[in-house]
Formats: sequence, structure tokens, C-alpha cells
Amino acid sequence: MRKPRICATIVDYDIEAIKRVAHLVDLYEVRLDLVGPGWVDLVKMLNRPWIACNRSPEEGGKGDPDEVKRLEELIWAVGSGACIVDIEYRSKNLKDAVALIKPRAGCLISYHDLAGTPSYETLMGIINGQLNAGADICKVVTTALEFEDNLKLLKLINEFAGKKIVAFAMGDPGRLSRILCPLAGGYLTYACLKRGKESAEGQLTVLEMNEIYSCLKR
Repeated sequence: MRKPRICATIVDYDIEAIKRVAHLVDLYEVRLDLVGPGWVDLVKMLNRPWIACNRSPEEGGKGDPDEVKRLEELIWAVGSGACIVDIEYRSKNLKDAVALIKPRAGCLISYHDLAGTPSYETLMGIINGQLNAGADICKVVTTALEFEDNLKLLKLINEFAGKKIVAFAMGDPGRLSRILCPLAGGYLTYACLKRGKESAEGQLTVLEMNEIYSCLKR
């Protein structure tokens, strides 16, 4: 079994927390919108590849409401070493943004539903739309209201076998899909550096994720 790829989400300038789990993660997601201007210095200390994310307020982030300014910071992040850029599927100028990103970095197109989990057909349509827009990695994250929502997300990974898909649900009922996403063939899963550093509800820590995966190997 391929080792599950864990992406640790960085939400503030806590270098010690990053160092403590560095040997357990494959890459980082740097939340520019949460770290603030200090991200420019922080990324110089990372010893793993990293994803630049400047999440919009509409999808639960604190990035500049002005899409142009938000994109400008993401392009700046590429110049600072980001290997992947996360851009929202619902961005008004998505194709223009993708055209700017792709010559310089991988493009992860993300979709977040903060209220629930749409129908399976709707989720498939979203991923097809992301692929058509030029996504190198498709990320679909919803909010689990019931156990069955986990299954919808995990089935998407199999539906698009051969593509780089990240699909799981937020909230406590969605923790199962967070754990199983890479085991089901998903490209990666996300974890926080430590308790209290979560970037979304239901997120487990890097240590918890590694302990779970270690148990499954036995």
C-alpha cells in the first residue's frame, strides 16, 4: 500500500509546531489568508514542497474579497517557491487565473460547501468542470450532515480513477472520509499541526493521522 500523502496546513507563524511534525508530512498548505504577511518569511524555512492557498471569504477564508488582489498574492507565492496553487472553482475569472498559474506551478482547483453535501451527480459535475478548466488536482470538500455523505465523497475518487482527486467532508461526521481519502486512491489528505491549529472543522492532527495509518499497516 502506498504511504498516504499528508499535507499539513499552516495557519500561523508557529515554526516550532512545524518542526515537530516535519518528518511526518509530505507537503504543506500555507494559508496566506490566515498566516498574514509573515508567510513570506515563513516559507523560507519549510523543508517540504508547499501549496499556496489564499482562501476567499465565500469559502470560509479570510483572503481579500477582491479576486484580483487575492490572485496577485498567489502569483507572488509561486515566485517564493510554491509548487502548487489552490484556486477556487467559483472564481469569476477562473480560466484566466489557471492560465497564469499553470506555466509556473501545479494548479489545484478547489470547491467547498460549508452548508452540506450536494448530490453525487452535482459533485461529479463539479469535478468535470474543474478538469475542463485545467486542474492538475481537483479538490472537492463538503460538510457532512450524515454518515452517507462520506461515501459520496469517497466514491468520487473511484469515479475519476487516474486523476488527482482530493475528496472528503468537513465536520465531525466527515472525519472518516478525511482518513480514508488517500487510502481510497485520493491524492492527499489534510491535517493540522496540532490541536487548536485546525483550518476546518473535523480536521485531525498530523500525529493522529500518522498513528491511524501506522495501525493499519500492522
